[in-house]
Amino acid sequence: MTDTEGVRLQKALANAGVASRRVAEDLIVQGRVRVNGVVADQLGSRIDPEHDLVDVDGVAIQFDQSKRYVVLNKPTGVVSSMHDDRGRPDLRQFTREWPERLYNVGRLDAETSGLLVLTNDGELAHVLAHPSFGVTKVYVARVRGTVTARTISRLTRGVELEDGPIAADKARLLDRSAATSLVELTLHSGRNRIVRRMLAEVGHPVEELVRRQFGPLHLGTLPAGKARELTTVERGALLTLARREPGEPTPPGDDRETP
Repeated sequence: MTDTEGVRLQKALANAGVASRRVAEDLIVQGRVRVNGVVADQLGSRIDPEHDLVDVDGVAIQFDQSKRYVVLNKPTGVVSSMHDDRGRPDLRQFTREWPERLYNVGRLDAETSGLLVLTNDGELAHVLAHPSFGVTKVYVARVRGTVTARTISRLTRGVELEDGPIAADKARLLDRSAATSLVELTLHSGRNRIVRRMLAEVGHPVEELVRRQFGPLHLGTLPAGKARELTTVERGALLTLARREPGEPTPPGDDRETP
């Protein structure tokens, strides 16, 4: 690229909402900005926002303002589809305020609630859903019976299911009574209804299940049935995850599966 082609790096960063142009210049001079993996510490640097990959402090920057990223707290009773041919409640009711045609990244079964990502970025959706990226997710399940430390250990050591062995990345007991227990599981499996099947296998069928985290995204206090756009920080974290090479270690808390 010549000295007159493309967009000045500090202007591109300012246009992307990273910081003011003056602060963006400081970030560049401090060596905190990379273009295609190479530190760009010269203020005269120019980029092609459509093709160059830029990150600041290791966090990916999105220049394409046509891309939309939404997090939804999916209620129970809703299928993870933009159109259900059986007439069941689907995801369209939660996307009406956005003009773009959004699609869900991965699925949650109808009786599972919690965090679901909606986007019109097909490339990112494909990467995040691909099992080779091992995106982890965190679930909280209310199950029947009193879960013991031995049961938690068994979940992390692994259980044998009809389609092969499976182990939780992490498991912990949050609360318990004589009738029910609250268990948190972290998984990166993409197998169908895997959370429910694992807990049933150890003798504790699921009564309620919610996904609290998807990769770097947290459900937080978002009410059931509500959706919001990702913040700049969240969007950067998600895009950073999507730009990893398959097999690279993932940040805690993300996955692709259908519990």
